[in-house]
Amino acid sequence: MPKSNHDVLAGLSIGVLYGGPSSEREVSIQSGENAAKALSAAGREVHRVLLDGTFSVRDARSLGIDVALLALHGEFGEDGRIQNILEEADIPYTGSGVDASSRAFDKVLAKQSFERHSVRTPAWMSIDVPQKSVDPTSEKLGDLNPPVVIKPATGGSSLGVSIVRRQDQVASAIKKASEFGDCILIERCISGREVTVAVLGEDALPVAELKLPGEFYDYNAKYVDERTRIICPAEMDEQTASRVRALGLAAHRALGCRDVSRTDIMLDENNVPWVLEVNTLPGMTSHSLLPRAAAAVGINFTDLCEGLLRLTLERAMRRAVELEPA
Repeated sequence: MPKSNHDVLAGLSIGVLYGGPSSEREVSIQSGENAAKALSAAGREVHRVLLDGTFSVRDARSLGIDVALLALHGEFGEDGRIQNILEEADIPYTGSGVDASSRAFDKVLAKQSFERHSVRTPAWMSIDVPQKSVDPTSEKLGDLNPPVVIKPATGGSSLGVSIVRRQDQVASAIKKASEFGDCILIERCISGREVTVAVLGEDALPVAELKLPGEFYDYNAKYVDERTRIICPAEMDEQTASRVRALGLAAHRALGCRDVSRTDIMLDENNVPWVLEVNTLPGMTSHSLLPRAAAAVGINFTDLCEGLLRLTLERAMRRAVELEPA
């Protein structure tokens, strides 16, 4: 991510917004603290803003910040709500806008977007738990017989996710997922290599592969288990890597994302890539994949944070010019 000769961050008050009310609050705090420390060490004026779910437009305006770096994950951070508040407060912020954030956060809306834009994704269906009485022990769930993945339609960090290999496991998996939301996504399970592609600016970063101690990249594997290995760049031929990067970029664009995202992808036994989901505010912790992918192309963590802020400010300046009266 190239730097401009003119330092647009000089003298600005940078708010790092983190925490929030979601089940991913603790991870968000780790991300926010990492970003705040890096920016402070680089001599930036940083204001840590630890949020709950009561943050309002008035609260945002009272911060006195010039730009916001979002390190929020899950509900309130990635669903478009904080983005809407900041737009009403006229505070530029990192990452995707309101519409793209809400589309990516709701996995049903994301799946529909992928299908409209011909982005390869596993076959799926959704169940609205309160409104549909499902007997998962007998219902065949259409053509989606096990093995399937059952997960909440909203949320992240793989909370509430189960891989179901037998019909008699469906009921408990739906119950587990319903603890994190009323809408449940069921999708065909793709077995193979688990990889991820981060997009920074307009470019896909090198593919990262996950070597996991368990069955999939769950919360424990992401943030706790030291046996999790991240290989970046992934060990694969360039043709496969190019296909994976292209698919990650296509998913980013299908949702209307901007500046940064991270797409989770499975490579099946034939090396065909399938998009699982897109994260619009990727983690910035010591275990996180975006910083690893950026480092693989020579972008250190401080430059990553500052680069995201520069993209945000440059966009805000372009918009201000467009709005100037002729």
